[in-house]
Amino acid sequence: MSERNTGLRSMHDLGLAAWFGGSLMGAVGVNSAAQAEGGTWRNTARIASAGWAKWTPVNAAAIAVHLVGSSGLLAANAARVATQQGVAASTIAKTALTGAALAATAYARILGKKIELASSDSPDDVERAAQHPLDTDKAQQHLACMQWAVPALTGGLIVLNALHGEQQRPAEQIRGMLRRARSQASHWAVMH
Repeated sequence: MSERNTGLRSMHDLGLAAWFGGSLMGAVGVNSAAQAEGGTWRNTARIASAGWAKWTPVNAAAIAVHLVGSSGLLAANAARVATQQGVAASTIAKTALTGAALAATAYARILGKKIELASSDSPDDVERAAQHPLDTDKAQQHLACMQWAVPALTGGLIVLNALHGEQQRPAEQIRGMLRRARSQASHWAVMH
């Protein structure tokens, strides 16, 4: 009933693990270290911005790897999604949660970049920041929320991934397909 997709699963899981773990470490470690060492708002923002900026390319690669793995697994399991009761619903939930995590990640990076520019001593950055004035208190509040939203959302993806794993057990596949067939048969009988 199922075939192996080890490469796709590895991409899916490793990308998600890095996305979740890196965002959680950043929210806990980078931000706390910056607050402990910064002393002033500007120094704290610069330290945190430097840490997050170093993580950004790794995070982008992790997200890309996860999305490639996810897309490949969806294609490989399309028949199961269509025929096994419950799989389509969990797949839709997982897709929606992925979209929310992507949006939160992108918004956090936009806010982080704005704070990075606002706290910089570089004349070019100061000039760019002046072109787009920023309420730094409000931006930092939003950023703090987003930096906690990302690990919460990606943690939810890990839970849904566990559900998908359970749904892929042979006994679950058989039960799900039988339930789907009975549901469709009773629906068909009512219609005719």
